[in-house]
Amino acid sequence: MILDPLQPGSGTIRSQHYLPATGRNVLWGRLPCAADAAVLEVDSGAEVTIDTLSHEGILEDQGRDPRRFFGSHGVDGDGVLDDAIAIAASDYPRDRASDGPHVVTGPIRIRGAKPGDLLKMTLIEALPRVPYGVISNRHGRGALPGEFPVGIETVSAFAAVDEDADGRRVGTLPLVAAGPRSVRFPLNPFLGIMGVAVSGDTRPHSVPPGPHGGNIDINLLTAGNSLYLPVQVEGALAYVGDPHFAQGDGEVALTAMEASLRVTVRFDVLSQTDALQQFGQLVGPLAETSEFLVPTGMSTDLDEAVQHCVRAAIALLGARYGMDSHLAYAYLSAATDFNISQVVDIVKGVHARIRVADFT
Repeated sequence: MILDPLQPGSGTIRSQHYLPATGRNVLWGRLPCAADAAVLEVDSGAEVTIDTLSHEGILEDQGRDPRRFFGSHGVDGDGVLDDAIAIAASDYPRDRASDGPHVVTGPIRIRGAKPGDLLKMTLIEALPRVPYGVISNRHGRGALPGEFPVGIETVSAFAAVDEDADGRRVGTLPLVAAGPRSVRFPLNPFLGIMGVAVSGDTRPHSVPPGPHGGNIDINLLTAGNSLYLPVQVEGALAYVGDPHFAQGDGEVALTAMEASLRVTVRFDVLSQTDALQQFGQLVGPLAETSEFLVPTGMSTDLDEAVQHCVRAAIALLGARYGMDSHLAYAYLSAATDFNISQVVDIVKGVHARIRVADFT
């Protein structure tokens, strides 16, 4: 089990490039745009170790005092992250009514990236910074608005990290409030937010995902896996945030097990020519694992999100393997799972899992 928190600058830092979640390195509630200055610049192929901060425990409806909030769940003051305390106590100009909750670290400029290229972001490592997380339901914004939360504005369930009999880290949640029995579930750390800056001078809200990536919440994007994003501005201006220890497809209660991570991400630029040859004309995020190609679809309407994902999958199979569209449609129906990424971020997400082994 994790004993000591990974405070800024302490503990394991894998890369020669390190970006703490402090000062000017973070945005709170908004995502970068073309007008934002990079806080770090690296070459294509570089790895960067990045501290990320969960928004849970620092928000106004939780008292905006992480020491007090986590202390009420038995966390010693030394077990609370210094950067979380600092941003909660700061006068950061976040408007609760119009800005999102997420803290994002960046943006990072990747030399040579230009519109038309693809940026490949590969999660190399994801280290939990604390041995606990929070799962919240608020704003009537989960899958069951009007039913949950019941009677109060916010329910924030504290989830601890423990070890199972085989020494693997698991999340634990009580079966009843303050009860002795608990349910255990696997931890699969990943970043809910991976993205590139949008064009123009308006920072997007941090909640809805889009062609820029952002809050896509695809739980397949664990260590070793990659996300491809169409570059919109010179240098890409990439960023990460919304760290999770675990999440089920759908993320139905609004958040999953939200908790801060120290991640190492490799940034690779694919030229427009190479991108077209490998993937065709991507209009949105595409994930890749050792087993699957994972096209995505997004819309405020879940039916439309599924349709967008199916069209993206058909186009991908045509570009990648030369597959006729009617046969690709048939193959997808017979052999591919379409999963709901999340239904709680205004713009809903769907992703398909296309087995690459089927085409070897």
